[in-house]
Amino acid sequence: MKNIFSIAIHGGAGTLVKGMMTPDIEARYKNDLKTATDAGYSVLEAGNTAVEAVEAAVVVLENSPLFNAGKGAVFTANETHEMDASIMDGKTLNAGSVSLITGIKNPVSLARDVMEKSEHVFLAGDGAHEFAKELRYKFEDASYFYDELRHQQWLQIKDTDSFQLDHSVKKDSKFGTVGAVACDKYGNIAAATSTGGMTNKKWGRVGDSPMIGSGNYAHNKTCAISCTGSGEYFIRGVVAYDVACLMEHKGMTVDQAAQEVIHKRILEIGGDGGLIAVDAKGNISMPFNTEGMYRASKSSNGAVEVFIYK
Repeated sequence: MKNIFSIAIHGGAGTLVKGMMTPDIEARYKNDLKTATDAGYSVLEAGNTAVEAVEAAVVVLENSPLFNAGKGAVFTANETHEMDASIMDGKTLNAGSVSLITGIKNPVSLARDVMEKSEHVFLAGDGAHEFAKELRYKFEDASYFYDELRHQQWLQIKDTDSFQLDHSVKKDSKFGTVGAVACDKYGNIAAATSTGGMTNKKWGRVGDSPMIGSGNYAHNKTCAISCTGSGEYFIRGVVAYDVACLMEHKGMTVDQAAQEVIHKRILEIGGDGGLIAVDAKGNISMPFNTEGMYRASKSSNGAVEVFIYK
């Protein structure tokens, strides 16, 4: 039997206030979600790897101002952008992450280069920039990342000690981390996650997105996971790896393990959010415990989904 290949993506989870979502804005979100899914799916259809597919899908989301990653990244307390990204190959367990980077249009591509062109897994800040310069990355001006809505969000809370996760209850405009998971024709899986962090964040705060095992994880033996939500809790719960562990040690299916972690284990420690997961047979799970999660998936068995709310 031929392996089912599939891809799932997310554009953040949270309390997505329905009243704020006009039909026009909703259509734009769904269009970009579909474009990203199609981009990743066509990579898989052409017989390429899961790693290439998740990168291709995340690049589309990073290039959209609608999501908090790349072009739509939120503002820090210093009115700058600090972006994080990670990618992991379930076949080899190779992984690459970058954190606190500025000026890079597609952080997920830099994370992949860390995985494939350095001896390391995780590069941050100035060092990550130095690595990018050696690889001749183009650095964009701050104006490329400027988004009026993001700036308004920041102006509302600048000079205060509050910060906002993209889906926190304190705020009406909800957007978030982006990510993709895929299973290719050969039964190999991969995951990628990218984010602009939280509005008004200070002190070089880093969330779960670039952390292997917390916000991103892939292992052919179990699953590939990309998370979105309250990063501090996802780090404490080692959420992405937790799903894989439940599959490996308790014999759960990818859906059972993902549901258990999102609807029980993360809630028990006070976290909220969601994740997307795929196993090496192409089965997909996309649970979340918030009002909504921007999500989409496409599978070679014909299943296609694009959703925002429950």
